[in-house]
Amino acid sequence: MNTAAFKKEVDTYLPLLSEKQQVLVLEMIKGLLQVDSNAQRISKEQYNQEILDAVARIESGDFVDHQEALKRLSKW
Repeated sequence: MNTAAFKKEVDTYLPLLSEKQQVLVLEMIKGLLQVDSNAQRISKEQYNQEILDAVARIESGDFVDHQEALKRLSKW
C-alpha cells in the first residue's frame, strides 16, 4: 500500500472513531515515533558477540521452534 492509499484509508476510518478512540490512536502514533534519548548504540564488537552467543545457544539446542513459539503466544 502506498502512502497516498494509506492516508486515504486512515482518513476514511478516523472519523468513525469516538473522540476518545481518536486520542488513543494519536497517542499510539506518538509512542511509536518516540525515541528513547537514553538509549545508546552498542559497538560492532558487542553486536558480533551477541550474534555468536545466539548461534552457540541454537547449536546447543537452547531455542524455541516456530510451533512452540505459536503455542506460547496463544496462551497470552
